[in-house]
Amino acid sequence: MKSTWGIPAALCGTVLCSSIAMADAVAPTDIVITDGSIAQSLTGAKGDPAAGKEAFVGRKLGNCLACHVNTDTSTEQFHGEVGPALDGVASRYNEAELRAIIVNSKEVFGEGTIMPAFYRTTGFERPRKKFVGKSILSAQQVEDVLAYLLTLKDKE
Repeated sequence: MKSTWGIPAALCGTVLCSSIAMADAVAPTDIVITDGSIAQSLTGAKGDPAAGKEAFVGRKLGNCLACHVNTDTSTEQFHGEVGPALDGVASRYNEAELRAIIVNSKEVFGEGTIMPAFYRTTGFERPRKKFVGKSILSAQQVEDVLAYLLTLKDKE
């Protein structure tokens, strides 16, 4: 059986397939947000919710907890209260909307939001030299955080 990239499926998950997946990622400069949504995966693959949770709480990655409270991560320290609570976020927004919010919340909510654009490389005010031309998260990390957020649905 062949993978999306024409490589035997047995090799998928190796460094070779990971680098191919990254090469196929949509570049931040090629992203188009339409009606507050990005319908297609940035990598062509589903994200990993466990990896997304790590990026969500990671102080040097997404650091989403700096602004958002989330019951699922209640054992983590320093939940912020600037952004809305993310409990049930997957019941309020669909996958395409959440992807757009992660990629560039300013394009979705307007320039007034303080949420950063996690997958953008231009248009920043005075970025540190080491961050010039780089996004906060990679395309795969965006898909991973998205996969994690999609697990946060309202309890019925």
